[in-house]
Amino acid sequence: MNMPDYIGPMAFGLKMGVILPGMDIVEKVYERMVDCYRDGLLNNGDVVCITESVVARAQNNYITIDDIAREVKNKLKLPDAGKIAVIFPIASRNRFSMILKGIARAVPGGEVIVQLSFPDDEVGNQVISPDFVLQMNRDPITLEDIGDRSFKHPVTGVDYINLYRSIIEDEGAKAVILLSNDPRQALQYGPDGVIAADIHKRDKTLKTITDWFENALTLAQLCDEGESYSEWGLLGSNMSAGERIKLAPREGQAVVDALQEKLLAVFDLKVEVMIYGDGAYLDPSSGIYELADPRAAFAITAGLNCVREGLKYKYLADQCYHVEKKTAEEIEEILRSSVERRLTEDCLEKEGTTPRRMEDVLASLADLVSGSADAGTPVVVVKGFLRPC
Repeated sequence: MNMPDYIGPMAFGLKMGVILPGMDIVEKVYERMVDCYRDGLLNNGDVVCITESVVARAQNNYITIDDIAREVKNKLKLPDAGKIAVIFPIASRNRFSMILKGIARAVPGGEVIVQLSFPDDEVGNQVISPDFVLQMNRDPITLEDIGDRSFKHPVTGVDYINLYRSIIEDEGAKAVILLSNDPRQALQYGPDGVIAADIHKRDKTLKTITDWFENALTLAQLCDEGESYSEWGLLGSNMSAGERIKLAPREGQAVVDALQEKLLAVFDLKVEVMIYGDGAYLDPSSGIYELADPRAAFAITAGLNCVREGLKYKYLADQCYHVEKKTAEEIEEILRSSVERRLTEDCLEKEGTTPRRMEDVLASLADLVSGSADAGTPVVVVKGFLRPC
């Protein structure tokens, strides 16, 4: 479908049916692209966005709680009744509760020290009341300080402090929960090993820890090899059925490149492809930063490796009309020619248009279109969005 001139960028979701382990995800998406091409819905410059969940499921990229326990125990060389510290995990049942269960299972009869940042985790989930933080006016805050108070997440209603404590205790380990924004604080409890469990600042956190304590790693270094693995380790993983965890997709670059090459060979169309995860946006109502994946896109084809920026149409239109007294027709021509010519980064025409990574913008758009509930559209086609980078 060649879009008429009066239509701007658009995105639509594609229903794919159930994707199961062992299916060829490239072939499944290609089959739907055949339908799109037949119906005039696929053109040069389009972007095909595939959610990470169906790629990982097709790859059968699952691990178990016991797999995590073995990884933690072996990589940190922990004794059965060892003591392990977990620094800055996010407050999430889907993203972290099962991982914590595996960590606790690695030290039966031992101890798990969970250090949470406060008042929020790194993606904006409230861990403790900001009013209580002001009242305490100290770092760290311990369970003894909290006492019998319960701090429930304002959106999910979950008390993550008590949830994480109960998960550890259910595995037969002692739970120590503390709140501190200094990653070195948990070292005072004498752990045998440390996991930097944050997502976006994990390398900085690990560096701070290893300046004082050597036996430490990040979540990205767990479950990053073997029959089921991801280059991202446990980052980007999600709770699955039973005691299973779905990892992020592995070797995603091979997937997007293969689909792009097939579409070019069969239809003679240059289409960009990405595997996307969480959208990289901040919810203004809850204050939660949705990006619990290590990045918004796990893999992209080469044409998306650029920055998206644009013209400040409002400025140009006002300047041309109020200052230069141009007609509507003249302004239209100026806008058209401005799009075609290269402008310097600091020019007024670009004022207020913040450059953003193309993959982040497109992944966020695709995530909003597909949603995470029952829409059943894990593939999104974006049209009219790309410009030469």
